[in-house]
Amino acid sequence: MFHLSDLPALNATLNGSAACLLLLGLLFIRRRLVAAHRACMLGAVFLSTAFFLSYGVYHYHVGDVPFKGHGWIRPVYFGILLSHVLLAVVIVPLVLITLRRALVGNFAAHRRIARWTYPLWMYVSVTGVIVYFMLFRWCAP
Repeated sequence: MFHLSDLPALNATLNGSAACLLLLGLLFIRRRLVAAHRACMLGAVFLSTAFFLSYGVYHYHVGDVPFKGHGWIRPVYFGILLSHVLLAVVIVPLVLITLRRALVGNFAAHRRIARWTYPLWMYVSVTGVIVYFMLFRWCAP
């Protein structure tokens, strides 16, 4: 049976998996393996969407989770968290625009925006995993 307490680990797994697909997608497109790139990027969109839904369910039921760390790690955590949350808001429309441009075949415009979307999306995915570890593993009581 799956419990609410399992969702943070699932969320970190979804974020980490999305980051892996993003990296593979970049490697594939650099090798001009367009079909593999497309599959990885669509997979990353799917995993990021699944993350967002799971994250929403968890926080709807649990609410905010206080950070238990003390000392120098607190400002580090909140700095990472703030940048993660702000860029997570920015990345959603960027991903949708980038995806749409690829799906309609406007590859020149897709490449122009993907240069911005990719690193921001990778940052959000990786920092999501870092936030999980800091909140639930490294600094947990």
